[in-house]
Amino acid sequence: MEEGARDTRWSGLVVCLVAGFMTLLDVSIVNVALPSIREGLDASDAQIQLIVAGYSLAFGIALVPAGRLGDALSRRTVFCVGLVVFTTASAMAGAASDPGWLAAARIVQGIGGGLINPQVSGFIQNLFQGDERARAFGLFGATVGISTAVGPLLGGALVSLGGAEHGWRYVFFVNVPVGVVALVLALRWLPRSQPHHRESLDPVGVLLFATATLLVLLPLVEGGSSDALSSRPWWLIGVAAVLLLALGLWERWWARSGRATLVDMTLLRVRSYMLGLGLGTLYFAGFTSIFLVLTLYLQNGLGYSAFEAGLTQMPFALGSAVAAALGGRLVNRYGRALVVVGLVMVVTGLVVVDLLVPHLDTHVGLWLAAPLAVAGFGGGLVISPNVTITLSEVDIRRAGVGGGMLQTAQRVGSAIGVALVLAQFFSRLAVDGDYAESMSLALRTTIAFVVGALALGLADLLTSRRES
Repeated sequence: MEEGARDTRWSGLVVCLVAGFMTLLDVSIVNVALPSIREGLDASDAQIQLIVAGYSLAFGIALVPAGRLGDALSRRTVFCVGLVVFTTASAMAGAASDPGWLAAARIVQGIGGGLINPQVSGFIQNLFQGDERARAFGLFGATVGISTAVGPLLGGALVSLGGAEHGWRYVFFVNVPVGVVALVLALRWLPRSQPHHRESLDPVGVLLFATATLLVLLPLVEGGSSDALSSRPWWLIGVAAVLLLALGLWERWWARSGRATLVDMTLLRVRSYMLGLGLGTLYFAGFTSIFLVLTLYLQNGLGYSAFEAGLTQMPFALGSAVAAALGGRLVNRYGRALVVVGLVMVVTGLVVVDLLVPHLDTHVGLWLAAPLAVAGFGGGLVISPNVTITLSEVDIRRAGVGGGMLQTAQRVGSAIGVALVLAQFFSRLAVDGDYAESMSLALRTTIAFVVGALALGLADLLTSRRES
C-alpha cells in the first residue's frame, strides 16, 4: 500500500478513536458532576437517576442495530450521523434549563454514541490486517481504558473551573468543538467505500433485539445507587429471555428466506468469539465498578475533592495506556495467553488495594499508585487483545454487528457490576458508616468478576493448546 494511503488509514483511525473516546468518556465523566447538576437544576433523585441511566440505556440499545446499519449501508455515513447527533445533543444538554430537558438530551446523546462505536471496530476490521490490525485494536483498547479512568479527573476539573452551579454544563459543552472537528476530519479521511451489495435491515430483528436489551438493562440501571437489589424489577429479564428466544427463531426464518439477519447466528458457533464475549462481559463488570467505588471512598469517606479523587486514579489510566499499545503489538504472537497474564495482574493489583484500604488515612494516592498502576497495566493487556482475538474470525462484512454485539455485552457487564457493587457498598455503609469496610466489600466483588473472566481465559487457552 502506498504511503499516502497508509497515512490516510491511520489518520482515519485517529478520528475514530477521538470520537469513541468522547462517547465512552460520557459514561463516567458525568458521575462527578451530579452534585453540581442537582444544585444547578434542583433535580430530584429520580431525575438524577434518569440523567445517568438514560445515556447508558440508549447507548446499549443502539449498538447492535447501528453496527448492522453500518454493515448494510455506508459505515462512514452512519459514523458521521452519529457524530452530528451526539454533538448536537451535547450542546442541548449543556444548555438545559430543567432536569427533564437534560434527561432527554442525554438519551439522544446515548443514541449518537451507540451509532458511532460499532463503526470504530468495523473500520479497524476493514482497514487493517495482521499486525497492523492488532496495533489498531491496541490503540482502541487504550482509548476504552483511559476514557473510563480519566472521566472522574476531567469531570472534576471542569466542574471546578465552572463553579458549583454551572460547572456541570462544561462537561457537556466540551464535546461540541471536539465533535465538530471530528466530523470535518471524518469527512476528509474516512473511506467512502460501500458494501458489495445492499442488504435488508431486518426491522423485526432490530425491534426484538432493542426491546430485549432495554428489558435486560432497565433493572440494572433503574433506581438510586443505594436502592436494594431486591426492589428492582428483575422479572423484566424473564420477558427479555422470551424475546431473545423469539429473536433466534425469527433470525433462522429470516436467514432461510435468503436475507441478511441482524445477528449473525454463525458467530454463536465460533468458540473464540463466544469465549471472548463472556470474558469481556465479566471483565467490564469488575473494571467499570472499580472507579465508582474508589471515587465514593475518596470523596465521601476521606474528603477528597472530585479533582483529587480523579488524580488518584491516574496511575491506572497511565498503566492501561502503555500496556494497551504494547498488547496490540504482542497479541498475534502470544494470543489468549497475553489476556490471561493481564487478568492475573489486575487481580493482583486489586488484592493489594484491598489489603491497603483498611490502613489508609493520609497520602492515599501515594500508597495506591503502585497497585493501581499494576492493575491498569494488566487491564491494558486485557481489553485490546481480547477484542482482537474475539473478532479475529468475524467476516469483515459483518464487522459492525460483531463489534456491536461485543460492546453490548461489555455495556451489560458494566451495568451488572455497577448495580451489584454499589448496592453492596451502600448496604454495608448503612450498617456503621465505615467507608473502608464498604470499599473492601465492593473490591472483593469486582475481584470475583475478574477471576471469572480469568477462568474463561484459561479455559480458552487450555482448549486451544489441546486442539493444537
